[in-house]
Amino acid sequence: MQLMIGSLDIQLQRKTIKHLHISVMPPNGEIRVAAPEAMTETAIRMAVIHRIPWIRKQQASFIKQARQSTREMIDGETHYLWGRRYRLEVLKLDTAQNPAPSIKLKGGKLILSVHTKTSTTDRLKLLNEYYRTRLKARIPALITQWSEKLNVTVTSWQVQKMKTKWGSCNIEEGRILLNLELAKKPVPCLEYIIVHELLHFKERQHNDRFKALLDTQMPDWRSRRDLLNRMPLGQENWKQREQIT
Repeated sequence: MQLMIGSLDIQLQRKTIKHLHISVMPPNGEIRVAAPEAMTETAIRMAVIHRIPWIRKQQASFIKQARQSTREMIDGETHYLWGRRYRLEVLKLDTAQNPAPSIKLKGGKLILSVHTKTSTTDRLKLLNEYYRTRLKARIPALITQWSEKLNVTVTSWQVQKMKTKWGSCNIEEGRILLNLELAKKPVPCLEYIIVHELLHFKERQHNDRFKALLDTQMPDWRSRRDLLNRMPLGQENWKQREQIT
């Protein structure tokens, strides 16, 4: 359903939820509102009007945020790993020896070894698998450290490509999901997202209690969040910013 509030064009959905959610979506700041089924349109309008300054701020930050160009996987292209920029160097494999394509970090560069006819899509798959491997090597120690500190039980975790969130959790199943794009961000950002998701096991909503828990457990969480938001956005992997009322 479309809802106009002043100059704001809003996508409204009714759901079986307790609280109203306002989301500002990249790359162009589209506004989405999920409202409880019983909430009146007047109440929805008042909630959105109350948060117009926050909405405008999020839209402005998306406009200013750096974005990566379309990835071509060619010599000299820049890629990120743990917040650092690396030049890509493409090496052509000897077809006669039939070695397997690979990608590795060496001499301050990402070395991509592929056959001449390897497509851009297949090169990107190699890079994403490299990111997945590096991310999976970092995650277990952080989850163990923080789950013990917070006294929560994580039964499983996964890494996957996510277009709208850095992470999510299923409290009932004790499971968390982490965005593959986090391999490109500084490690403190990865740690912040893990702590953020684990604290949802104690408080489901992004309310004052949740923020107080973050303040207690990770006093610098705001600077980590801001660092994450300053990093260049991937070409296709956008993150949403959400407020709950």
